[in-house]
Amino acid sequence: MTYNIGGECPSDAALAQRLMLKGCEPLPRRRCHSKSPARYIDPTPLPESLWQLPPDTNVVWDDYTCKNYSCLVHRGERPGSYDCKDCFNLDGREKTRWLHDDGGINFSIDQVLKLVLPGMIRIGLDIGGGTGTFAARMRDRNITIVTTTMNFDGPFNSFIASRGLVPVHLTVGHRLPFFDSTLDLVHSMHVLSNWIPGPVLEFLLYDVYRVLRPGGLFWLDRFFCVKTQMNETYAPMVHKIGFNRLRWYEGRKMDRGERMNEWYLSAVLQKPIN
Repeated sequence: MTYNIGGECPSDAALAQRLMLKGCEPLPRRRCHSKSPARYIDPTPLPESLWQLPPDTNVVWDDYTCKNYSCLVHRGERPGSYDCKDCFNLDGREKTRWLHDDGGINFSIDQVLKLVLPGMIRIGLDIGGGTGTFAARMRDRNITIVTTTMNFDGPFNSFIASRGLVPVHLTVGHRLPFFDSTLDLVHSMHVLSNWIPGPVLEFLLYDVYRVLRPGGLFWLDRFFCVKTQMNETYAPMVHKIGFNRLRWYEGRKMDRGERMNEWYLSAVLQKPIN
């Protein structure tokens, strides 16, 4: 909190993020100016902005290992563990996500939308949506999706905004910033999984139930856990909260070997109308 009133705020994004990961508010309001990019230019207009890399000059890169978008696009080719490792590459896997339904754990947007009457999905939320590709797909279908994301060694929030979409800087430990029974759809891919402590996950799922309108959909996309957890913890948790199952598919997760007994769950759940 040491800064000059009316001056430039200190660069403390890392501190704010540590606080957020503990479920705290990031930082209090302050009477200083956040640092702006030195060579900012106007963003690309919609709809072209949805699938174009934005200019490097529109980001303050101080807090990130990469100092340009080209570095972020290609870090998926390098060893090491990164959050959403290849999702800045809009010409890679992002280009085909949610377009094809294989009858297994990969659901397509169009097949999910057919589960309700046309036009009934209008607004929604993507929890932990990376660089906003799910929201971009929905924007193509005239559906407005708000994306929650963190800046884990990359300007995720800035990137989503540059695409002409709405980012919210939020963790899974925070209460969803929406009023009761207001959203048509809540989606989350990979983020909601067994790494989240059971009580935290249960609170979050109840919060998803709270913000969905009656008849609204919760698309749980590639939730992963071991098989015993699926049967003993997570399936009973979903049943306890009160969602109805519209689609439910469990598939083996094999990238770490069969002995790990890891599984994916993809499901479309509906908040009861009565």
